[in-house]
Amino acid sequence: MVDRLVNSEANARRIQMVESCFGSSGEQLLIPGRVLVGEGVLTKMCRKRPKPRQFFLFNDILVYGNIVIGKKKYNKQHIIPLEEVQLQGLEDTPHTRNGWLIRTTAKSFAVYAATSTEKQEWMAHINKCIEDLLRKSGKKRSDQHAAVWVPDSEANVCMCCKKTQFTMIIRRHHCRNCGAVVCGPCSPKKFLLPSSTKPQRVCLDCYDGLSSLNNQQNKTNANSAQLKATNSADDSDGSDGDEEEQDANKTHDEPKFYGDATEKTSSDDK
Repeated sequence: MVDRLVNSEANARRIQMVESCFGSSGEQLLIPGRVLVGEGVLTKMCRKRPKPRQFFLFNDILVYGNIVIGKKKYNKQHIIPLEEVQLQGLEDTPHTRNGWLIRTTAKSFAVYAATSTEKQEWMAHINKCIEDLLRKSGKKRSDQHAAVWVPDSEANVCMCCKKTQFTMIIRRHHCRNCGAVVCGPCSPKKFLLPSSTKPQRVCLDCYDGLSSLNNQQNKTNANSAQLKATNSADDSDGSDGDEEEQDANKTHDEPKFYGDATEKTSSDDK
């Protein structure tokens, strides 16, 4: 399906077109073995409000950016390696429909398609690309993902203390571990999370839980090291026995997906 497009001229032209739309602010996308699988507009749930974003699905990465001029110019390019991605469907609500979560180690967010059919197509194609990529690389799915931030509009009061009301002066903050909207006094501390290289702001509830878990792990490691030292001392005393090793919602064009079995070869040249 996708493999037949790897060295095709049609695929190269499509990727070069995407590069030109991002201009000099974007990264080079045309590399050997990369295929543009599909493209289309999705509504991304941002911190302030939902916003339309142009998405491009490749066989190894997911790219999206702000729409400056539809089909002509995009900016603020974001590139997500597919090996980090995990999808999770969302139930429809009176205000949001046809949505799912895109979870990654660095950032997680919700997106929404215009129709249920588009949602199914996007999720099916993304999951297929992830499965093929992991199978070929021999890598395992990532089990560490960043929290999805609660939109500012859904929290008028702090989600931690339930008392502080947000105003123009009292700012909202997001816990980087659980994604909750919290006030300053409820998020004064930072913690080194698996998805970051430096300590991040977390709420007091998460800080206490993470600290407790970290202390337990340190204690377990210390006990393991002490046991190993004791066993080594016993062996050095000449005790009998063998040594054992230690185990360590706006109108827009429908998305296009390339390389489907039903697609005619002639369509590649259009």
